[in-house]
Amino acid sequence: MDPPIDGGSATADPALATFSRRLVTIPAYFALCLLAIVTAPLWIPLAALADARRKGKKAALRCLVFFTYYLHCEVAGIVVSTAVWLASFPRTRGRRERYLARNFALETWWAQTLFEGGSRIFGFRLETQGEEALAASPFLLMLRHASVADTLLGAVLVQARHGTRLRYVLKRELLWDPCLDLVGNRTPNYFVRRGSPDSAREIRGVTRLAQDLGPGDGILLYPEGTRFTPEKSARALARLRESGDTGILALAERLRHVLPPRLGGTLALLDRGVDVVFGAHTGFEAAGTFWDLWAGSLVGRVIRASFWRVPAAEIPAERHARIRWLFEHWARVDAWVGAELAREQPTALRFEGDPADSAPPPRRQPWPW
Repeated sequence: MDPPIDGGSATADPALATFSRRLVTIPAYFALCLLAIVTAPLWIPLAALADARRKGKKAALRCLVFFTYYLHCEVAGIVVSTAVWLASFPRTRGRRERYLARNFALETWWAQTLFEGGSRIFGFRLETQGEEALAASPFLLMLRHASVADTLLGAVLVQARHGTRLRYVLKRELLWDPCLDLVGNRTPNYFVRRGSPDSAREIRGVTRLAQDLGPGDGILLYPEGTRFTPEKSARALARLRESGDTGILALAERLRHVLPPRLGGTLALLDRGVDVVFGAHTGFEAAGTFWDLWAGSLVGRVIRASFWRVPAAEIPAERHARIRWLFEHWARVDAWVGAELAREQPTALRFEGDPADSAPPPRRQPWPW
């Protein structure tokens, strides 16, 4: 039987595996950060030269500056997380609660700092509608997944602005980011093993995030399980055809811009009886891969996000009715994304010097000490 979360991660990796991973990642990130600083006199003019052959966006320079900034955020996060860990001894109950609060604050600070830096470097800005749906907790937030960048939206829009402490369902590969590994394993999160032969174990791990969920808490789930691409959509539909479930296949075939939601962990969390908030967004498709960033696709973008809330009492109890309800709302996400993508105009992109680039950042979450 899986142990309770007790304020920590639900992933519960073996200590040796965790130590071995960190023995690689933490020194590597320090070394990469130092290398980026030392070689800056070389890569800055080379990036500027590469940009001189392209028009206006300075994409290569922005891209390299951002990754250097990211490495600095990582090093700062590792140092501060170590200080938080050392300050937590001895682990009395009061210290444990303060330890958890400090790690949530560090998580929020790190994500918001990275998001704000990226917005300044690439010149993108964030617009939201329906944000009042995020105000009251607890809730389950189901968010569209378009790139690694949208993993920051929860901390920026929910934790920083509303003080809700989110529990994340994330892919296991993100543990190779040392800050996500260190702090993400101290707060209630679950890092899913995609393609695991023991799917029941993964569903149990996701479900445990709903233990003791109360006011001030929330769960963030990416129902698609991975970011959308046309190739992944085709593979998802092929798996549904092989399964023989024609009803779900018919619902999934209507989706054009999002992947069909994975049902295992999603339905298990819906059983917990909390309100559901759906989140759709566009703009971060331009940060889907490194080469998108290098090409300048994110420069000057407007990131738009929309949210709506469904009370727990309105969610059907019967399984097939619940699946249809889920697909109906996910089709609404798909339609919203399609409408936004259709109205985006490349000529509307802004570059440095635009008034929008100096817009005030989201309110920063204060440290709890």
